[in-house]
Amino acid sequence: MKNKTLKIYVNLSLFVALSLAISLIESMVPMPVPIPGARLGFSNIIILVAIYIYDYKKALAVSILKSFLLVLITGSVMSFFYSFVGAIFSTTAMYFSLKKVDDDFSLIGVSEIGAFFHNLGQIIVAIFFMQNIKMFYYFPVLVFIGIFTGFFVGLSSNFIIEHLKKLGVINE
Repeated sequence: MKNKTLKIYVNLSLFVALSLAISLIESMVPMPVPIPGARLGFSNIIILVAIYIYDYKKALAVSILKSFLLVLITGSVMSFFYSFVGAIFSTTAMYFSLKKVDDDFSLIGVSEIGAFFHNLGQIIVAIFFMQNIKMFYYFPVLVFIGIFTGFFVGLSSNFIIEHLKKLGVINE
């Protein structure tokens, strides 16, 4: 029992480290079109894999720890609020769409749902801090970008999960 618990914690730590490293690398790569608040979200590949393998609390812990550690490294406190709320919204939405709703959602669909809710969380934070409901007009722009990034994240997550199954890392 101890070895299994230790293995889970080691794997979750690796998930946090991987998602953090991907976020840091992503923050250094300029967006082709500079759109405030828009990013590629490749670290969500790791979060989606964590949701697939583990329960809600563990996946949420990976997502929140990544957000918290990212602010410690980058020093960007404001981005923490956007990331933190977006992480809670998206992880919760992806978990429930993958684990609690019927099995009709593909990982691409789950990722698209996660992108939508992450953007919704970001807009809510922006409205709160800027005290301007008109920030909601920016939501369709973020959703449009999220359609493309969510597709790539879902596709990549599916590839990784299938590969982990072939390696025997994930048992169904």
